[in-house]
Amino acid sequence: IDLIFPHHENEIAQAKGFGDAFARYWVHNAWVTMSGEKMSKSLGNSVLVSEMVKKWRPVVLRYYLGTPHYRSTIEYSEESLREAESAYARIEGFVQRVTELAGHSVEPAAEVPPAFAEAMDDDLGVPQALAVVHTTVRQGNSALAADDKEAAVGRLAEVRAMLGVLGLDPLAPQWAGEQEQGEDLRHVVDGLVRLVLDQREAARARKDWATADAIRDELGRSGLVIEDSPQGPRWSLGSR
Repeated sequence: IDLIFPHHENEIAQAKGFGDAFARYWVHNAWVTMSGEKMSKSLGNSVLVSEMVKKWRPVVLRYYLGTPHYRSTIEYSEESLREAESAYARIEGFVQRVTELAGHSVEPAAEVPPAFAEAMDDDLGVPQALAVVHTTVRQGNSALAADDKEAAVGRLAEVRAMLGVLGLDPLAPQWAGEQEQGEDLRHVVDGLVRLVLDQREAARARKDWATADAIRDELGRSGLVIEDSPQGPRWSLGSR
């Protein structure tokens, strides 16, 4: 916004004057703001990526930065990042469930859905493209609920193809280290949650619905989402 003519033009002139070619496309984001004020080093209100990734997973931060259009201002807030974390967790949960069902990693589709390509071709409309991703995830979850394995696998292939374009595929090698780091802790948490879920199942078996609901609510307050499936209850991380 504050680098309108002649800043970018001068950059091009300097590069070409030195004898170098220049990028065919130069995409510059708008401001990142905090409490409505521009974030900048000169104002002393910058948040370093090196500090951000101590609290937020890098893939969640990447997702968050892609949710507004690049021409739009991004308002930084903890709440916005929590929303991004929850949204990405829904995608990850779907990928995990279908992968477990298929018994292997489903390869990305050869082509992305037309609606996704159309959004990206329209001035890099990443927000609209992410909407297509979430629509496909919902379709895949409906297929899972209907026990339609073939449709669920098909939707996952499309989701992986779209996430691959955006650099957000949870099964891609660049995020594998993230998953490995938390795998040991996840096994510990899984064991503890299973104990609690066994108590909930025992309460349901004796028709003690009040206790069963109380256990589920308490787990929810701890940041866990409990889903009842034909294979039994399963948990995933929700918003913080």
